[in-house]
Amino acid sequence: MSSQHRPLADPKQGDPRPGDPRPDEYRILPEGDLRDYLARLPAVAVLLGGLPESWSISEVGDGNLNLVFIVKGSEGGIAVKQALPYVRLVGESWPLPLSRSHYEYLALTHQARLAPGLVPLVLHHNETLALVVMELIEPHIIMRKGLIAGTLYPSFVGDITTFLARTLFFSSDLALPAAKKKEGIAAFAGNHALCKITEDLIFTDPYRVAEQNRWTQPWLDATAAVFREDLDLHVAISRLKLKFLNAPEALIHGDLHTGSIMVTEGATVVIDPEFAFYGPMGFDIGAVIANLLMSYLASAGHERSPGGRRLFEVWVLETIENVWTEFASEFLELWRTEGHGDAYPLTLFAGAAGATRLEVERQTYMARLFGDTVGFSAAKIIRRILGLAHNADFELIEDPKQRSICEARSLRLARAMMVETSSFPTIGAVTKAARAVRDWQPDFG
Repeated sequence: MSSQHRPLADPKQGDPRPGDPRPDEYRILPEGDLRDYLARLPAVAVLLGGLPESWSISEVGDGNLNLVFIVKGSEGGIAVKQALPYVRLVGESWPLPLSRSHYEYLALTHQARLAPGLVPLVLHHNETLALVVMELIEPHIIMRKGLIAGTLYPSFVGDITTFLARTLFFSSDLALPAAKKKEGIAAFAGNHALCKITEDLIFTDPYRVAEQNRWTQPWLDATAAVFREDLDLHVAISRLKLKFLNAPEALIHGDLHTGSIMVTEGATVVIDPEFAFYGPMGFDIGAVIANLLMSYLASAGHERSPGGRRLFEVWVLETIENVWTEFASEFLELWRTEGHGDAYPLTLFAGAAGATRLEVERQTYMARLFGDTVGFSAAKIIRRILGLAHNADFELIEDPKQRSICEARSLRLARAMMVETSSFPTIGAVTKAARAVRDWQPDFG
């Protein structure tokens, strides 16, 4: 992470120059307008250095929703993210509220307090323009790109589990008074448009006929049809959707895939929390595990020679196991030392017997959370293969039949994880099943 950038004194400062376009009007900022806008922010201009006309500005957004710019001057660089009033992947036919930028700003500042160094620092925010200026994270790359290349990231487990444990625990009833927790829920309750995207694209559309669904044809046609008729699967995904709808356990990132994580071999930074709201903890943990499982099962499609990625695949499976075990360990330790919220009041568990009984309850809680994690992980895998937005892990496999083999294996594992969740009582059971399905050969007829 760039170490020279620090938050401005007032990151919500507005456009200061009289006579400019009305500050209460949203407008998309093309490169020229963005340059002028940044030049009028004194602290940002000093950080970049040099004359504004010498700054390089590159639009690098490869996501589904927003514009993202990298701006560099003689002294430093910044990242600028502006929300568009529609889904970029689809176009103006799918409008979206600009308020998502406000929720991203709230989430970033919240996460920075709880997990410093693991999210980009906010340098400036303009709510009207739906614009956030952040420190430039470099020389990091998007984690998914590194995984596709077969790169190992030794510090990832420690970083991501700290991020998950601290952001989830300290926004939960285990740490907070009930009133404070309810204030947090209220602060993010308006982000329902992005929740609706999740509710449809993850929990509903892959299991029905939906115009925007797609999959690798013709090889996965039969599987997609079976998933649309599989009532056991429909019950399981509906239960997960219900939990997503009605379980505000903690402030979750809401879109924590390997495309929302930037890495080097020694550092990790989580970005893009615009889907943040108070929801089930297992959704975030499951998203991380799902993306690692997909990386593992897509790996065969990126081999240049048989067995050439074996070391990488062993590392991914170990990483999956360590993500859960280290998260659980850190979360439990926080509960034991910082559990001052209104849930499980310590006055009800006084004495040695009470402490022992509370510890048993903590383990029961974690087992229940793990079950949620397994189910949500499965949901995230299925949507990336049968829904609208796919993962480059699979998409960059050039041979479509080989791609479909990797995807069919992933779907087979995901269905088992969702419908037979009780058969996966430990993270080791998940990785064991992933190893087994890695050698399964689907019959496409």
